[in-house]
Amino acid sequence: MDDVKKDGAVPAAKSIDPAALDMLAHADECGIETAFSRADHMKPCPIGESGACCRICSMGPCRLVGKDAEEKTGICGADMSTIAARHFARQVAGGVAAHSDHGRDMAMTLRAVAKGEAAGYKVKDEQKLEAVAGHMGIATAGREVNEIALDVADKALEQFGQPHGEIIYTKRATLKRQKLWRELRLTPRAIDREVTEVLHRTHEGVDLDAENILKSALRCSLADGWGGAMLSTDISDILFGTPSPLSSEVNLGVLKDDQVNIIVHGHEPTLSAMLVEASRDPELIAEAQATGAKGINLAGICCTSNEILMRYGIPAAGNFLHQELAVLTGAVEAMVVDVQCIMQALGPLAQRFHTQLITTSPKAKIPGAVHVEFDEHRAPQTAAEIVRMAIANYPNRGPIHIPDYHEPLVAGFSHEYLNYMQGGFHRGSFRPLNDAVIAGRIRGLAGVVGCNNVRVTQDEGIVEMIKRFIAQDVMVVVTGCAATAGAKAGYLSPEILDSAGPGLREVMEAIGIPPVLHLGSCVDNSRILTVLTQVATEGGLGEDIDDLPAVGLCPEWMCEKAIAIGTYFAASGAHVIFGVSSPVKASTEATRLMTEGWEQLVGGDLEFIPDWDEMFARSLEIIDAKRAALKLPAYDPSQFGDSGDSLYFAAIREYLAAHDEVETVGSPVYPLAEGHSHDHGHEHSHDERDA
Repeated sequence: MDDVKKDGAVPAAKSIDPAALDMLAHADECGIETAFSRADHMKPCPIGESGACCRICSMGPCRLVGKDAEEKTGICGADMSTIAARHFARQVAGGVAAHSDHGRDMAMTLRAVAKGEAAGYKVKDEQKLEAVAGHMGIATAGREVNEIALDVADKALEQFGQPHGEIIYTKRATLKRQKLWRELRLTPRAIDREVTEVLHRTHEGVDLDAENILKSALRCSLADGWGGAMLSTDISDILFGTPSPLSSEVNLGVLKDDQVNIIVHGHEPTLSAMLVEASRDPELIAEAQATGAKGINLAGICCTSNEILMRYGIPAAGNFLHQELAVLTGAVEAMVVDVQCIMQALGPLAQRFHTQLITTSPKAKIPGAVHVEFDEHRAPQTAAEIVRMAIANYPNRGPIHIPDYHEPLVAGFSHEYLNYMQGGFHRGSFRPLNDAVIAGRIRGLAGVVGCNNVRVTQDEGIVEMIKRFIAQDVMVVVTGCAATAGAKAGYLSPEILDSAGPGLREVMEAIGIPPVLHLGSCVDNSRILTVLTQVATEGGLGEDIDDLPAVGLCPEWMCEKAIAIGTYFAASGAHVIFGVSSPVKASTEATRLMTEGWEQLVGGDLEFIPDWDEMFARSLEIIDAKRAALKLPAYDPSQFGDSGDSLYFAAIREYLAAHDEVETVGSPVYPLAEGHSHDHGHEHSHDERDA
C-alpha cells in the first residue's frame, strides 16, 4: 500500500478503529490487498460520481463536462438535471428492490411456517403477529396462530403485486401524512409496480422532466420504508422474537483462537438463526472438540450480524469494511454469506487462507466459493451441514492474527420495548420522551444510520456525529453498519452516559436506557419511522414527522439501499443529510429540487454535506429551527446538572473498583418486556421484572 509507513503502521486516515488499523498493517506485511488499498489505486470517476454521465442508451455514454456543462445536453437532448435525476431515481429503485426482495423472502418463510412446511421455525412472538394482523385488518379472535400467520403472509405478499389499492402499511403514518401523500399522488400502490415504473420512466425517451422523475423516486422509496422494509422487520419479529435489550461484544477480538470460528455475513436472518441453533447443538460441539477445538464460535458482519445480535446476543465481528479483515485473521473456518454488501474480493482472498467461503442464496453466487443452497423447508439440516464443513476445516488452520480489540455493547431496542420502558407493559407510552424534548432536557432526536465507505475514514463520520450529538443533549438511534461503528468506539455501552449532556443524561437514567439506542439492521430503519410517528402523534411536538426537532444522517453511505432509505425518510417528512459525495452534484437544479423543492412538497429533504463539522452544524440548525417553530424553549444546558443517579452510580463504580471480591456482571442486562422474547444463548441471561 502506497501510504503505509516504513514501520508497518497504517495512517489513521484509513480508519479510526484500532483493530482495522492492526489488520491493515498485517495485510501489508503479508502482501495482500484490501478494499482500502484498492481505493488508493482506483480513484472515483468525478463525472459519474457527480451524476454528469448518462449511459442509458448505446448512443452514449454521454458526459456533460466543462464550465458550461449545465448548458450542454447528451446526444438525445437530455440536459444535466434529467441525467442526474434519472441516475438518482434508478439508485432508489435498486435500493427498494434489494430491501423489498428481502421482505418478500421473509413473507415466503412465514407462509411456509404457517403451513407446517418449514421445520425448525415457529411463530415466536404471537403478540407481534396479532399486532401486525391488526394493521392489516385481519381478524384474530378465536383463531389458531398458524391460521393468522398464513393470512398475514398472504397479505404481505399481496403488497408486492396487487393490481389495485395502496400499500397497506401507509395507514400507519400520521393522518396528516397520509392525506398529503394522496394529494401529491405519492402513496405507493404496490412494491414491484413502483420499482418497475421508475425503471420505465428512466428508460431512454420516457420521463424527461427532472422534477417528475424525482417525484417518482419519492413514491418508489415509500414502497420500501412503509412496505418491503417494514414488512421484513415485522415478520422477522414474528418468527424470531421482537428484540429487547441484551449485552454482547463487538469487533474482531470476538474471534477465538481455540474454537471453530464461523462468520455469517449479509442481511437475511433465516439461515443465520438456524446457524445459531446448530452452533449450540451438543452433538456438533462434540464433533468440534474431537478435532481439537474447544467449541464453536459464531460471529457476524453487516446486517445479518445485527439480526442475530439483537435477538440472540451473538457478537459482531465488524461492519462492512471488516469482511476482508476477518478472513485476514486466518482464524475463520467458514464465512457464510447470503445477500447484499458482500465483496467479490472474498473469493480470491479466502483461497489465500484456509477459510471456506460459502454462498447460500441462488441470487448471490461468487466465483471460488462453495455453494450450499439454503431452503427454509430443510433449514436445520442445511445449517448443520455448513457447521460440519467449518468443523472439518479447523485442522487446516495456519498462523492466525486476531487483534485483541472487543468492546461491550447493549443492543436490542425495538419500538415496542421503548414503549415498555417509558410506561410499562400495560401503559406503554412515549410521553416521557416527548415531555423531555418539550422541556429542553432533550434538545432533539437524531438517527445515525448507514454504511461504511472506503472513500472516507472508516467509522469517523459516524462516531463523530454520535459523540457530538449526545454531548449536545441530542438522543441518538443507530442501525446497520453505523450501529456497529458506534459500538466499536464504545458508544453503545451504558458507561457512555458520562459523555452525554446533563439534560439527556438525566432523562436516560430516569427511563433506564442509554443515550444511543441500537434499533437493528438496515431494514429496521422502518422502526425509526414507527418511533417518529408515535412521537408525532403522542402530542406536544406537532402533528407529523416534519414538525419534530429531528434529523437523519448517513455519514458514510455507500450503496443504493442507503439512497432508498434517505429518500423514504425525506418523503416521510424528515430532514436527511448524507456525507461522502452527492450523486446529483453536477446539477444545480436536481440539487435544488431535492432540498428546497422536496421541503416545500413533503416537508423533508435530502442534502449531501461531506464535511463533518458542517454536517453537525447543519443538523443542530435544523433541530433548533424545529424547536423554534414549535415555540419550545431554546436549548439551554445550564438548566440541568448532574442528576442524583449520576453521583450514585459514580459512587458504586468507585466502591466496586476498591473491592475486587464483589462479583459483578460484565454488562448490565435490562428487563425483558412481557410478551416479547429472544434467546440470549447459553452465555447470556436476563431478569424478567416489571418496569
